[in-house]
Amino acid sequence: MNSPADLFEFAILFEDGEALVIDKPAGLPIDRPRAGGAALDDHLDALRFGFQRPPAAVHRLDQDTSGCLLLARNAKAHKRYSAAFEARQVGKVYLGVVAGEVAEDSGTIALNLSKISSAEKGWRMIPARAGKPAVTHWRVVDRREGPAGTPITLVEFKPETGRTHQIRIHALAGLGAALLGDPIYGTGEGAARTMLHAAALTVPREGKPPIVATAPLPEDFLELGFAVPEAASTEEPDACQPTP
Repeated sequence: MNSPADLFEFAILFEDGEALVIDKPAGLPIDRPRAGGAALDDHLDALRFGFQRPPAAVHRLDQDTSGCLLLARNAKAHKRYSAAFEARQVGKVYLGVVAGEVAEDSGTIALNLSKISSAEKGWRMIPARAGKPAVTHWRVVDRREGPAGTPITLVEFKPETGRTHQIRIHALAGLGAALLGDPIYGTGEGAARTMLHAAALTVPREGKPPIVATAPLPEDFLELGFAVPEAASTEEPDACQPTP
């Protein structure tokens, strides 16, 4: 059983009577692994903060991904927020370190995605014409030399859709290089985890102000020499429209 001190692993980015946004640490899975081990469930009771029921996660972040995670305090709020994600009304901004040089400065990746699996490699997502539509807007934030002396690029991603592993496979297939540390779509080298961070989240709410949260740049991003970028906006720029 985790102690209340474990709560200090989380920064509270937004809080009111029906919602909570935490800065999820990298390495913590939302769902408990089949093999057992730590999971977000271990912390939900401590996140009640006096409310009758523990909050519940509205969406998913990969185990390695850090940053903004929305929790709902009651079933009605959970249903409304889930519907907002389904309707693509939620603004999301991610920061990722691409393990290579990205030649262009910005663009839009529109590649349909399908899930495949094999006994050798397990399951993964691949670009496929018959797959589900997936659109990601992106822009380069900074370019630097990585730990091995090879170029790395800090990229801001704004996914319009929310497919599994969307940013990770779009980085590889759309930008020409996987995220640093990604063991599935890249080599898994260069970082202790897949370098992806949910930097900002905006959730509209009828009759009340939107939920707006921003998660600070993690220490492992700073150690690569990247500075904290300008405050990210979850609004789509006019020039970044989905390609046919």
